[in-house]
Amino acid sequence: MILKGITTLALTGMMLASYAGKAQVRPNIVFILADDLGYGDLGAYGQTKIKTPNIDRLAKQGMLFTRFYAGTSVCAPSRSALLTGQHSGHTYIRGNKEIAPEGQEPLPDTAQSYAQLLQKAGYTTGAFGKWGLGMVGTTGAPDKKGFDVFFGYNCQRQSHRYYPTHLWSNNEKVTLTGNDLTAKKIYAPALIQEKTLAFIEGSKNKPFFLFVPTTLPHAELQGPDDEYYKQYENSFEEHPYKGADYGPGAQPGGYASVAKPRATYAAMVSRMDAYVGQILDKLDALGLTDNTIVIFSSDNGAHREGGADPEFFNSSGGLRGYKRDLYEGGIKTSFIVKWPGKVKPNSKSDFIGAFWDLMPTLTDIAGAPRPAYTDGISFLPTLLGKGNQPQHKYLYWEFHESGGRQALRMGKWKGVKLNVIKDKNAPLELYDLSNDPAEQHNIAAAHKDIVQQMNSYIKSEHIESEVFPLTGKQKRRKTRQPLHR
Repeated sequence: MILKGITTLALTGMMLASYAGKAQVRPNIVFILADDLGYGDLGAYGQTKIKTPNIDRLAKQGMLFTRFYAGTSVCAPSRSALLTGQHSGHTYIRGNKEIAPEGQEPLPDTAQSYAQLLQKAGYTTGAFGKWGLGMVGTTGAPDKKGFDVFFGYNCQRQSHRYYPTHLWSNNEKVTLTGNDLTAKKIYAPALIQEKTLAFIEGSKNKPFFLFVPTTLPHAELQGPDDEYYKQYENSFEEHPYKGADYGPGAQPGGYASVAKPRATYAAMVSRMDAYVGQILDKLDALGLTDNTIVIFSSDNGAHREGGADPEFFNSSGGLRGYKRDLYEGGIKTSFIVKWPGKVKPNSKSDFIGAFWDLMPTLTDIAGAPRPAYTDGISFLPTLLGKGNQPQHKYLYWEFHESGGRQALRMGKWKGVKLNVIKDKNAPLELYDLSNDPAEQHNIAAAHKDIVQQMNSYIKSEHIESEVFPLTGKQKRRKTRQPLHR
């Protein structure tokens, strides 16, 4: 998407050379990914009704990004963009395509993840939480995409249930005895958290990459009647949600009833925050904090399923849209990076980045092999506060539900197209984010030159997929070389 000159490459190389190859500064990497957490759901991003002290502390100790974006506005394709370093017009998984009886469309052998590259660089790798990119035994299973250890929900349909009948430990199905359509004995996030902390303990003597794609606070709204719930139980006026149940193994179609959905959602966010705190505490207890980079983000905007009330909590932080939208509220995400001694504490960055930037950035940090291809650029200069940070010429997204949608950000300009499955030449809405961050005023008619330019970029960035068709068949371009080095 953007080519960098020799000077920038040389500066990046000099920065890497300053610590590459030194075992004591070869950092562990922890990436915590929330599920359906809105841009405004954290105290650090303006939330006033839900308490998130641990993530707020993380922001004070690190760098808070104010213009960072998810891969797209739903789970599987956003995670595909995150792990493969390709935006949703290039990455293989473009939608939530379900496989019976369990699992989703798998990533193919040809899809390279940065976890695989970190493995090659000598990192021990583990993933704990929700996968959704390929069932056990397929080319997209976690062990085929760079993870030595996986524990959690392989199938994202199963992850709608917080008391599921089973989880997966690598290729082994783990039955949760006592859980069924009505019984609630084993709370899956708590069990997954135990395995997460145990991985840190077991990997403390060598570099590790820990990926924590937690299911919280994804619907259904459910959790134990514990301290996290009790602090909100009587805090809000409630309107009980009477949805249909969604049992283990069932097809999507409803969520469990909940008496106090607002208190339950707030408790789920606070519980997730507490789990982040436990990870930070474990790093402290093992003496790993100073040599560990911790990243926190969310896979897309706030959801409205299961009785969730993002309007009440201002979960989108005043932005337009929610999960499944390509307006800012659907794709703009919290993004926080803590790296002691490298990232300036209590700092903010307005770098315009997206999930596909993680691949070049983390491989730069780890001294890992170069990706075969990436749409991303390394934001290591931003993290270190050194050198000339390359910038994206534009960012592109697409979404394959709700009639098909495409979006592009180019500097201050944001373009959104709706119903592109029916009409690939659908009109582009244009917004000036510098003056209209909530995307309330479509000014396309007054800037026809910008609209024409953005439409040209949108057309060039979408490569049609036979598995996830959007705008009709196009000739596939040749694979390009990495752009970040």
